[in-house]
Amino acid sequence: MSKVIIIDDEPLARSIVKEYLLRYPEMEVLQECGDGFEGVKAITSLQPDLIFLDIQMPKISGFEMLELIDNPPGVIFTTAFDEFAMQAFETNAIDYLLKPFSQDRFEKAIDKWKNQHSKNESIKPLLEDHVKQPEESTRVVVKVGNAIKILPIQEILYIEAYDDYVKIHTKDGFHLKKKTMGFFEKALDSKQFVRVHRSYIISLSQLTKIEMKEKDSHVAKMKDGVVIPMSKAGYSKLKDVLGL
Repeated sequence: MSKVIIIDDEPLARSIVKEYLLRYPEMEVLQECGDGFEGVKAITSLQPDLIFLDIQMPKISGFEMLELIDNPPGVIFTTAFDEFAMQAFETNAIDYLLKPFSQDRFEKAIDKWKNQHSKNESIKPLLEDHVKQPEESTRVVVKVGNAIKILPIQEILYIEAYDDYVKIHTKDGFHLKKKTMGFFEKALDSKQFVRVHRSYIISLSQLTKIEMKEKDSHVAKMKDGVVIPMSKAGYSKLKDVLGL
């Protein structure tokens, strides 16, 4: 028996998926969720094998929701917006149903998931490279205990590499997120955030001074007093962005 969760803010869309799943008695719908917050809780507690997930939902997007789950289950996206479709298909990690979709198209998606599930393929590449929605460029979604927090990028002081995670530093402390430095280097506005070291990305709004530490070695001094090391490449990149 395969365990399924449906996550979509449209009741009609959820009911269509449930109707199509009637042809699959070996698949059990454990729960329906109307937003990503509910989705995270349901996935964490119920550990489904497969989720049907809308991308554009209230509160947080489908992609942001998946970022909060350490080991996401199989995913079939269901959405009315096709701007993400090409990239989703290119990853070959999931399937992607454009609303309204037919029973026949739905069944092809199930077959594809079953094939990928047997190969244990991951959706992680898609989470690193997906095309962002506008609101995702202005915020980072993090977990704080059992709660979910939407962190505006203006609150980010700097980002630090931390094993398989990153530390997102704010004036109130830091938040851990299971992402790469490369992800944030691409995701954040390069005019506001600069990767000055393989382990550090700084917010230019928090930079107060660049100092020479020793010959050919520089550090960045931040408003909160933190001193950030800079590589030669990072120093050069920072100078270019600042026009120095």
